[in-house]
Amino acid sequence: IGLEVFGPHLAGARTSGNLQVDFGGGSPSTPNGVNLGLVRLRVATMRMDWKDTSIVAGQDNTFFSPLSPTSFASLAIPAFSYAGNLWGWIPQLRVEHRFNLSEGQSVMLQGGILDNVTAELPSAFEPFAQAGESSGQPAYAARAGWTRSIFGMPLTLGAAGYYSRQNWSMNHNVDGWAAMTDWSVPLARRVSLTGEFYRGRAIGGLGGGVGRSVLFNGNPGPQAQLRALNSVGGWSQLKITATSKLEFNGAFGVDNPFAADVRGFPLSPGFPAPLLQNRSSLVNVIYRPRSDLLFSGEYRHLRTFDIDAGSPTADQVNLMMGILF
Repeated sequence: IGLEVFGPHLAGARTSGNLQVDFGGGSPSTPNGVNLGLVRLRVATMRMDWKDTSIVAGQDNTFFSPLSPTSFASLAIPAFSYAGNLWGWIPQLRVEHRFNLSEGQSVMLQGGILDNVTAELPSAFEPFAQAGESSGQPAYAARAGWTRSIFGMPLTLGAAGYYSRQNWSMNHNVDGWAAMTDWSVPLARRVSLTGEFYRGRAIGGLGGGVGRSVLFNGNPGPQAQLRALNSVGGWSQLKITATSKLEFNGAFGVDNPFAADVRGFPLSPGFPAPLLQNRSSLVNVIYRPRSDLLFSGEYRHLRTFDIDAGSPTADQVNLMMGILF
């Protein structure tokens, strides 16, 4: 559920706000609580927009990893999360500036600071400083994107970087980072290719490394050794827009922690298994008989590689109906 508001002009800028919540915040401990989803905050931002510059403050999507596969079966979290799609709803402050190079061609520069997330579970009783916050620094990110029009659609190529200083206590300091690229390329008037690729280290807070930032060779403590987890991954999607009402999508994603890191500390506590890789693929069809009504069917294949159990798989079939308001 979303709420968008528009405020007055301030210092020559248009002001606006955006609030988005869902019911994916877990289930209460009550009878039949599995059906009584708790309200969860996704986005809560304020914007100031000038002609070519914008300032955005609040909790928002990861601007340096802006795309996700098209799927109405993935609502609680974006499709291919922990399978090559870096994402997060993270408190941040960022600045955006747009340059119009020529007719139909532009460049956008974005830069900002973010909450330094590391994928640690919070305390149920009181907040405590996690590894990112304990470093005393926010995370930093920047992205540059180039866009031009082709076949009547935008062709966009982007490159981004992310840095996160982390203090895992007991003088275990880690430099987390990621280099990313994203693309949205029309191949023909009704066919397009989109996707993202990343190479990073200690980015479990963004979904890299199958949600792990670091590994310990035992219980965390002064004598334990720590290893920042390197990972590489990405996803790509082919979209075919058959008509204005009917489209088909096929996509594949993979998140690949470095095997040498995982095998070096195979008994790291806090994780159910030494996961080596996540893969996900999907095909779906989306039909929109009206602008405010949609139907969709999707098949998804999941595969996880780990040291203990080989490569278990799972298959999903999803049917969706939605009303947009």
